[in-house]
Amino acid sequence: MILCVDDEPRGLMVRKMLLQFHGHEVLTALSGPEGLDLLMANPIEAVVLDYSMPGMNGDQVAAEMKRLKPTVKILLLSAYVDFPEGALKFVDKRAVKGVSPTTFITELEQLLSA
Repeated sequence: MILCVDDEPRGLMVRKMLLQFHGHEVLTALSGPEGLDLLMANPIEAVVLDYSMPGMNGDQVAAEMKRLKPTVKILLLSAYVDFPEGALKFVDKRAVKGVSPTTFITELEQLLSA
């Protein structure tokens, strides 16, 4: 099961449809706290996480997710290219928003198989 966390509803909907088309079960959350609740309540294998969100940004959410479930794999998917020092400490892989759907799926599949 894949959890997608992003404060942009359209992006979440597109990612969910794409991942479901490729055979994944998908849950979505519009905020870090909502994503943390879903992580704890479901057998999540990987998280596709946005960086820039109100309340908790991606590195804060990733740190808490790894504290709660150290084995969960996190793909940071963001339009940002430069991150503050230490922001990627709890992220297993990163990808840039706007890449082709094929590239996104390849990045996620590589993470899942690692």
